[in-house]
Amino acid sequence: MEFNKYQHIERFGVDETDGIEYGQCYIFPKIDGTNGQTYMKDGQLMAGSRNRELSLEEDNQGFYDYVLRNPNLVEFHLEFPEFRLFGEWLVPHTLKTYRQDAWRRFYVFDVEYLDNLLPYDQYLPMLSEYRLDFIIPLAIINNPTYDNLIAKLPANTFLIEDGKGDGEGIVIKNYGYHNKYGRQTWAKIVKTEFKEKNVLAMGLKPTDGSSQIEEVIVSEFVTEHLITKVVAKIEEERQCWRSEFIPQLLGIVYYDLVREETWNFVKKHKMPKIDFKVLNRYTIQKIKQLKPELF
Repeated sequence: MEFNKYQHIERFGVDETDGIEYGQCYIFPKIDGTNGQTYMKDGQLMAGSRNRELSLEEDNQGFYDYVLRNPNLVEFHLEFPEFRLFGEWLVPHTLKTYRQDAWRRFYVFDVEYLDNLLPYDQYLPMLSEYRLDFIIPLAIINNPTYDNLIAKLPANTFLIEDGKGDGEGIVIKNYGYHNKYGRQTWAKIVKTEFKEKNVLAMGLKPTDGSSQIEEVIVSEFVTEHLITKVVAKIEEERQCWRSEFIPQLLGIVYYDLVREETWNFVKKHKMPKIDFKVLNRYTIQKIKQLKPELF
């Protein structure tokens, strides 16, 4: 088997996930670590990050070393060499409220067999037998409404210390769903607390029409959480952070804003006329405001 980059999880309500709520949906907690995978290649147990195959020299904050030293993972892959495990390597990123015993462990959230992602009920017995860590669904709901899904956000206390609130959000998986482009994809809802914290940090924007629509959009959708995620991905790929990576950071944040949020702000602001050059300028300004230590 070769390295296989994990799919991008799209926001609920965007074009890529249209209709995912029709059918039986598994609602999983979203945890805030770094993406990882394990698989067999030419008889050797391998590991990958979100974007690349790992080595002992570049092992994604100790992930590959952890994999090789974990007898349960080794035993599982020797028994089932045709299976790939996707999961989250829980190391500190944005959320710091996980239990102390939860850190530096690999939590499986998808199992791939012959290029297909298995339903939870199929891989659950296998992972349980080999005593592997995996993410447990919060609920299984038939034809959930948006309100049904939002109501599950506070229920995400998976791995969170008692009394420390809830997690990052939820992931919706409908194993019988393929979007209109023919792709099997999952949806996510990230709790609004991250945006609310950003408003507290930046202050409220004028609502009397004096702000440009591009500035309003950036204030709503370019959050500290988004920027921190992008920085973490770059650090994971580059194994460090240097100022020469700033253009990459600016480009990826703007790309993510346009790719993931355009439909959301078009709906919210009722088909506004947008100057994307101005939008990019405000995005850069917002990044500098939120992360001055990077510049």
